[in-house]
Amino acid sequence: MSVIIGYLLLINMIGFIIMGVDKKRAVKNAWRIPERVLFMAAFAGGGVGCYLGMHLFHHKTKHWKFQVYVPLAALIYILLLLKLYQAV
Repeated sequence: MSVIIGYLLLINMIGFIIMGVDKKRAVKNAWRIPERVLFMAAFAGGGVGCYLGMHLFHHKTKHWKFQVYVPLAALIYILLLLKLYQAV
């Protein structure tokens, strides 16, 4: 159980950080992190971190795909974590 929690903490930190990095690059008109990488981080367990990063950095908040899929990824992993917690 602690390995799963450690993984989720790590992937959520990564999701949060890459949202901030991509926003900074967008402002500077520099090379961007592909959207598929942002979605991969969200659906690999980093949905909460990506969601928090989206709103803290005001990044991708007007894109419908991010408005729908990132909260969905966060919800999926929250529900899975709750289910796992109930099983223990």
